[in-house]
Amino acid sequence: MTLGIDEPDARGRTGLDQVGRDLAGNPDVVVRDVELIASAWHVLRRTTLEVRDADGSWSTQTRETYDRGDGATILLYDAERRTVLLTRQFRYPAYVNAHPDGLLLEAPAGLLDDDGPEDAIRREAEEETGHAVGAPQALWSIYMSPGSVTERVHFFAAPYSAATRVSAGGGVAEEGERIDLVELDIDDALAQIGTGILDAKTIMLLQWAVLSGPFAR
Repeated sequence: MTLGIDEPDARGRTGLDQVGRDLAGNPDVVVRDVELIASAWHVLRRTTLEVRDADGSWSTQTRETYDRGDGATILLYDAERRTVLLTRQFRYPAYVNAHPDGLLLEAPAGLLDDDGPEDAIRREAEEETGHAVGAPQALWSIYMSPGSVTERVHFFAAPYSAATRVSAGGGVAEEGERIDLVELDIDDALAQIGTGILDAKTIMLLQWAVLSGPFAR
């Protein structure tokens, strides 16, 4: 019995080695084998592929993919005051890869889990910031690191104000979250791109906000 294959893993999943075996959308790629490497929480797979080259010959290739499910993110903005509401939290992967303290400024975000994208981001926004947003504006759904991570992130935007504040926010303590809120003037936020703001999804949302969003001129 193997966890995640024929025995439920920590999240109750089985058959995790079957994902990808039935792919048929690209005639130049044939999945030959899928090996489950890890499933302690998210899923690491090693997949063997046959790939047809430009000259018609076939080669065998191996790819490792990390599957953490899809996610969603949102830019909360106040168009009248020209502010955005971001979060600051510790990110160990950034810390271990040269970030001085691992504390990143980000737009609220989280995994979908069993919810649809809109329900998930409304949940995450309230948990992290304490603001209950209405129907958010859907922007795009984008693969953020397609070389190795399967995740597709759904991007949203929504206004916030004193009237939308329903709690203190700060994240879910039981999940180890300790989140601080940071309100920035949009021009200040833009000026921090590449220095104080190093998170890709947040940079994309800030640029959208001034190019075609609520702060576009």
